[in-house]
Amino acid sequence: MQCTNIIPVPTIHPKKLKLRNSNSQLSVTHPQSNFEVQLPLPSHVKFISSTSNPFVKHCHKLRQSSSYRHSHGSVLVVGATPIREICEFQKSLLEKTVMMDCLLLPDNCEIPEWIDDLSVRIVQVSSAVIKKVSGMQSTESIEAMAVMRIPTSFSDINADAKEANCRAWFPSPHRVLVLDGVQDPGNLGTLLRSATAFGWNGAFLLPGCCDPFNEKALRASRGASFQLPIVSGTWNHLESLITEFQIKMLAGHPETDKYSKPFHLSQKLADSLAKLPLSLVLGSEGSGLSEQSRRHCELVTIPMAGEFESLNVSVAGGIFLYMLQPQNHKSL
Repeated sequence: MQCTNIIPVPTIHPKKLKLRNSNSQLSVTHPQSNFEVQLPLPSHVKFISSTSNPFVKHCHKLRQSSSYRHSHGSVLVVGATPIREICEFQKSLLEKTVMMDCLLLPDNCEIPEWIDDLSVRIVQVSSAVIKKVSGMQSTESIEAMAVMRIPTSFSDINADAKEANCRAWFPSPHRVLVLDGVQDPGNLGTLLRSATAFGWNGAFLLPGCCDPFNEKALRASRGASFQLPIVSGTWNHLESLITEFQIKMLAGHPETDKYSKPFHLSQKLADSLAKLPLSLVLGSEGSGLSEQSRRHCELVTIPMAGEFESLNVSVAGGIFLYMLQPQNHKSL
């Protein structure tokens, strides 16, 4: 499956975006200039029923367009479960990485108990607006939608940047998932969720990967895109990280490749790597690993019975991420 929402390079780093409440509208300062992008949501508005409302159109574009999302530094999150998980994760942090601009609730819906931030802007919307904004035909299960800032834990490194502060990308680089051209948003989102579940420290997205804030990726990640530190960069940037922290590079690869003899994934192999900083590279659904990944990494395969050529990348990735997870997390 191809994804048209490929991460644009360069894009806007969300740390430079500022939000303030004006008397009439939400105003966002564009980080590369002094002008403000006016988001048409007057402060007195508590209910929106029309699908032609400018703010509804803004939310619709946030869902559909990667370039629009990153230029505004905002993401539309659909569903009470991922919104709640993001909020709960933020409560565990000393320094918040995500800010919610606005919470959209169905008409006559009570404010959820898990919303304890009284400063959150809440607007009720009609079922027609929910359908327009969410893009779903059936809206009965949608209890909430939120416009959130792209988290400060996300870094999009300019392709032209020869030097980058790789020490600021991840709190710890002990376990880093590297995705090499993974285009399917469902697979990408599932891999981010698995990496979060198994205690990995972050994800590095090489060129050609789907936007982690794509609507399908968000749905599959269930909020993990806002919890796991994510870096979008080039091979040069990745090599800087690998060199700086002396990270060992493994790559998942089918055993059926006649040109290579991958190691078998096993508990013995995992134990031997437990104390080493490690990156796991997973290739695209169609063409697999790039030539650079093959050249830089030790290839590892999952032993399977029968004559299956390979597993779906998110399934195989889940197995790798579980087997190679940090030892302290594995014992919990």
